[in-house]
Amino acid sequence: MKKQTKIISWVLQVIVVVILLPTVIGKLSSNLQAIELFTKLDMEPNGRYIIGILELIAVVLLLIPASVVYGASLAAGLMVGAVMGHITKLGFEGQMGMMAGMAATAVLLSFIILFLRRTQLPIINRMFGNIKS
Repeated sequence: MKKQTKIISWVLQVIVVVILLPTVIGKLSSNLQAIELFTKLDMEPNGRYIIGILELIAVVLLLIPASVVYGASLAAGLMVGAVMGHITKLGFEGQMGMMAGMAATAVLLSFIILFLRRTQLPIINRMFGNIKS
């Protein structure tokens, strides 16, 4: 991977971490907003803890060079779920809209990270490995 591509990937990784980390802290510290959100999703409290732990794992994986693609994959999957939660139950009014936007941003950036590092994940490398970046 070219140095420029690696730098772009790291910048995007840090942005995804900055998006996810406050939500992880909120979920795992039983923040009232997180409790309210997961109550609306009928996932309180177990869903909140499970998703919080999975998001924490994604954050850690995004910061370890050898596991970036796994962190980006996990983050993308979790944030697709968050966007779907907004579409189906939570809506986009007020702060919910901002949260949905942050989740959608994390999905997009995670997919870009996966594309930039496509040679590190076998299935993606087979599909897109011949594309020059």
